[in-house]
Amino acid sequence: MDEKTFSVNDAISSLWDKLGGWLDAIILKLPNFAVAILVMIVFYFAAKIISKFSQRVLLKKINEESIKQMLGKIIFAVILIIGFFIALGVMELDKVLTSVLAGAGVVGLAIGLALQGTLSNTFSGLMLSFLPKVRIGDYIEAGDSKGYVTEISLRNITIRQTDNEYVIIPNSIFIDNPFTNYSWSERSRVDVSCGVGYEDDLQQVEDIVLKVISDTFPHQEGESIDFFFTEFGDSSINFVTRFWIDSKKPKPKLAAQHKAIKLIKKNFDEAGINIPFPIRTLDFGKNKLQMASKQEE
Repeated sequence: MDEKTFSVNDAISSLWDKLGGWLDAIILKLPNFAVAILVMIVFYFAAKIISKFSQRVLLKKINEESIKQMLGKIIFAVILIIGFFIALGVMELDKVLTSVLAGAGVVGLAIGLALQGTLSNTFSGLMLSFLPKVRIGDYIEAGDSKGYVTEISLRNITIRQTDNEYVIIPNSIFIDNPFTNYSWSERSRVDVSCGVGYEDDLQQVEDIVLKVISDTFPHQEGESIDFFFTEFGDSSINFVTRFWIDSKKPKPKLAAQHKAIKLIKKNFDEAGINIPFPIRTLDFGKNKLQMASKQEE
């Protein structure tokens, strides 16, 4: 019994010694602990200020508000993590700091492997945000889809087609494939094709078309109206005319084609120029003769 009592007393005494040592260490570390808390508070407010400043000034070229907010949160988190590591250094917890960094590396590697597709879309979204070739409201063609860009998020790009259907394209797929941005240039060229009869005066046709287009659609310096006869068709001599208009979307081009076709048709009618249409004649005479000869037999 005495030995057991002695061992228990030793254990209790050792425990109190350790607790006393920890208490002394805590008391000695109180100034460092206070400085570490102060460091975290300073970095917290600094992170908020820098995050808001970056959203207003540094990220002003990004059109999508959701991406601005997300980048602001990332900046806030990075600054806060830096403050956390500095606070650990102030408290002289170097071993803990090393363990945290090692654990963060392992966790980051695991997360990166598990979310390869998501991270690829995220980085592609960041690239699209700073890419001036694609902006909110642009009319683009990507693969088989045409429409207006309504959203560029960290995961995908959203296109609203002219039939009001929406197409969602992952950022990694969009950025790795060619696309056409019809809104990038202020001026677009419109093509109108037609055909005239073989009996018509081709020079008169060319003069009428060039006058109609030049009077209706003003051209800027360096631009010209093109007119070319393209082929001898089955029932007409075909031509194409090309001219320029202000257009960053498809509707003005359709409206210009609509107007040009009406004016060309009107002026051709007034000048007596024929716009022929294909005529197909079916001759059954030979078949009838064959049928008659068979009946006589």
